[in-house]
Amino acid sequence: MIIALDVMGGDKGPREMIRGALAALERVPSQVMLIGTQETIEGVLEEFKESSPRLSFTYTTEVIENDDKPVQAIKRKKDSSMVVGFDLLKKGEIDAFISAGNTGALLAGGLLRLGRIRGIDRPSLATVYPMKGKMGILTDAGANAEVKPQNYLEFATMASIYASRVLGISSPKVGLVNIGTEKTKGTPQLLATYELLEKSNLNFIGNIEGRDIPLGVADIALADGFTGNVILKVTEGVATSITDHLKSMFMKNTGTRVAALLVKSGLAAFKKTMDYTEYGGAPLLGLKGAVVKAHGSSNHKAIMNAIVYAQKYLDSGVIDEIETYVKDRSEAVDEA
Repeated sequence: MIIALDVMGGDKGPREMIRGALAALERVPSQVMLIGTQETIEGVLEEFKESSPRLSFTYTTEVIENDDKPVQAIKRKKDSSMVVGFDLLKKGEIDAFISAGNTGALLAGGLLRLGRIRGIDRPSLATVYPMKGKMGILTDAGANAEVKPQNYLEFATMASIYASRVLGISSPKVGLVNIGTEKTKGTPQLLATYELLEKSNLNFIGNIEGRDIPLGVADIALADGFTGNVILKVTEGVATSITDHLKSMFMKNTGTRVAALLVKSGLAAFKKTMDYTEYGGAPLLGLKGAVVKAHGSSNHKAIMNAIVYAQKYLDSGVIDEIETYVKDRSEAVDEA
């Protein structure tokens, strides 16, 4: 298998991308391909003085920037690392593609260059989310700002397959993010979505509130992309704020420093749980190939873990199972 990485995407630059790729080679059996400008890739590898027979390269001449208009960038910058990555994936020359670049461009590229699984209306970002005593899924985490009830159902189904196969959660519980737990709460769209989910064969437990998400009331927190992205960013901010506050509090005096030593292992475990770099990236479920969106501010650790998760994604057979679900649904509709 070949997992390709867009080294030109991300806020921290190609150096962190390539450093993460080199570290990932020790943790995955696949070949890792670096896609980017020749000068950039060769310059970083010369600095690190590292290589591997499982490291390959595809050189490009253009770069999609964060402020580029997504659709225009995909259509015009055909020799960019992102577009070339999608084309290689479509042709079957690579098995997975990872990018920390422009989210809008990645989604546009996925739709325009790769395409959706036949029968899936929209792809969704399904990010691993830390919950009390376990890991869960937050979807959609930012791909679709406005969605229809049928989209919610597809997102929940795809996320359930991913949670089962990649996270090992048997019959994952799906909760619809709302302003209250009562069935009658929410917008007309959410009310219609509730009815659709209730009739599905998913393990739907009803509405959940924002505070229920980190408590792990559901294994899958289901939201539109606008709400999901806000939840994700607020969680990251709160985690950073709590970590900084604890650090400041424990450094106040000798007594608090001693106390810090006593709870050091617990604090380290907490920090690791809330650290987004531990979870790498989020798959764009519903596309015809394995595409993983890494956090825009990913460092080398996050990229390494994104590659590790991409390997799990490939090994899990999620895409094949989603295609089977769509086929079975279509046949059921035809029979009806």
